[in-house]
Amino acid sequence: MSKIYDYSVFTPKGEECSLGNFKGKVLVIVNTATGCGFTPQYEPLENMYKKYHDKGLEIIDIPCNQFGGQAPGSDDEIHEFCTLHYNTTFDQFKKSDVNGANELPLYTYLKSQKGFEGFGKDHKLASVLDDMLGKADPDYAKKPDIKWNFTKFVVDRDGNVVARFEPTADMAKVEECVASLL
Repeated sequence: MSKIYDYSVFTPKGEECSLGNFKGKVLVIVNTATGCGFTPQYEPLENMYKKYHDKGLEIIDIPCNQFGGQAPGSDDEIHEFCTLHYNTTFDQFKKSDVNGANELPLYTYLKSQKGFEGFGKDHKLASVLDDMLGKADPDYAKKPDIKWNFTKFVVDRDGNVVARFEPTADMAKVEECVASLL
């Protein structure tokens, strides 16, 4: 049976980085975009990283251009944007697909561990996403696919995928989950 540590991501230079390098750490794996309504989530992600990195948190930032073309830049341009606008210090990996024929195998695994459970009701964009995705595919909610930018998976120190947070989830809830695992 696969474990999270069996998968790899790639650096912007195309070098393979095994998730085995992060054994014993709590991971937040997130697909990001620079031109999205959720892009400001970089700020609480960076704050969480600064607060908990010394206690064992790693953030795996994987830019993705599959949702509304909201990450059109090169890996270097995306990195520059994030460091300039959000002072990000966590590692950013190569822009990659998270759904479809060319999706990272890591995402195939993550989605098999934690499927989509809805956008909730608390965020102002929850109904907008629900309506938009429902028009494109009436069965979208039954599929585990990543629905939008800034979907976050939390992995415990033993490599278990313990939570999936949609972009509409309150970042304070994400932080609570992470803190409980450290």
